[in-house]
Amino acid sequence: MLSGVAEEKRAGRRQRKRRLDSVDTVAKPPEIGQELFVGLNSLRDTCSSRHHSRDFAFAHAHYLRSRVLAVGLIFALLSPLWIVVDALVLPSSLLKYTLAGRMVLMLGLVGLLLLALVSRERIRCIRFSAGMLLALPAAFYVLVLVMLPSDELKSLVGYGFIPFLLVASLSVFPFTLLESFLAGMAMLTLLMFSQVMDGSWMSGRGVESLWLLTSLLAVSLAANHFQLSLLLRLYRQATHDSLTGLFNRRALELHLEKIQAWQREIEGRASAGKAPCSVLMMDLDHFKRINDTHGHSVGDTVLRKFAAILLGQTRKHDCAARYGGEEFVVILLGSDEQQATEVAERIRYAVESHEFRNHERQRVPVTTSIGVTQLRQDEPPQNAIKRADEALYRAKHEGRNRIALAEMPVVEGGAA
Repeated sequence: MLSGVAEEKRAGRRQRKRRLDSVDTVAKPPEIGQELFVGLNSLRDTCSSRHHSRDFAFAHAHYLRSRVLAVGLIFALLSPLWIVVDALVLPSSLLKYTLAGRMVLMLGLVGLLLLALVSRERIRCIRFSAGMLLALPAAFYVLVLVMLPSDELKSLVGYGFIPFLLVASLSVFPFTLLESFLAGMAMLTLLMFSQVMDGSWMSGRGVESLWLLTSLLAVSLAANHFQLSLLLRLYRQATHDSLTGLFNRRALELHLEKIQAWQREIEGRASAGKAPCSVLMMDLDHFKRINDTHGHSVGDTVLRKFAAILLGQTRKHDCAARYGGEEFVVILLGSDEQQATEVAERIRYAVESHEFRNHERQRVPVTTSIGVTQLRQDEPPQNAIKRADEALYRAKHEGRNRIALAEMPVVEGGAA
């Protein structure tokens, strides 16, 4: 009997040790290799926009647009003020050339400001206006260099500072490293062209200017990296659920509004046809029982693995979000009701067949119920969420671990 009690005590100590080991494993700080991996991922995200999500592309464009408006306004105000400096320094024979160029520059800057003002949701237009904001002053400088006689170029005051000003301006914008590097190379080429035109190429002053511009470009690239990585981090904290890594509820609602704008844009084109979009709402069956039986740490693990299943069963341009607690929503772009039902069945089967386990490596049975509906471009997004939620409730009422389709409301004209 004593040996049996001792054996039970040893078994209890082993079980407590396993639990402590699992806690210690979670509490350990990241290793050097993990920190390096995170750093490389951050560098990859700031090098180009290839790995940016569509939602972040919109947020990035809005942030870029605010910079375009601010810097463009500064350039537009400074350009006419510099005419006074030209009038005081340049002879009248040169003033007519610079005056014509500055008028063209001001008109171009005003046009860019108007384009940025009306381009709230147009990512390409915003990126184009940001690029042209740097290209217009550079083109003005090239025009002045070409039009003026080479012996008169030394009379220009402040014009040689344009490449340096534009490279310094790169640090103001949240450009990717590739975009800033290409713009910096263009400014270096512009500086070398100006040196060839004024005869300072390969002179001591010319080499010094090239070295200074290269150093300034390196500082701007570093500023771009830190600015964009900080923007990515803040965006992720504001829009993503910390446990699962999926979108949170607020980000989902904003995403639905952008999807409806995209639907209206697509359906507004005569040859494009309709742009279907489906909404899946799901939750984990008897999730409270999992928490009560196995503990909240196991419940958190189940939520994380369920989120991974959602990402694995959906496409890159779809949207998966944690709506609250054990409720999740998936937005399927370009999918009609039949295609959405097929995706929902894949998710249901993947969850049912996945082997969720607790700390003792015992299998934890997990299933999900899913409601499916269509998002119309002429309705508030919350209406579609409500229909999907009602379909989810019906699926749970009919026995759980199943899919239910929402009944689409009848709109004017008798169409669903």
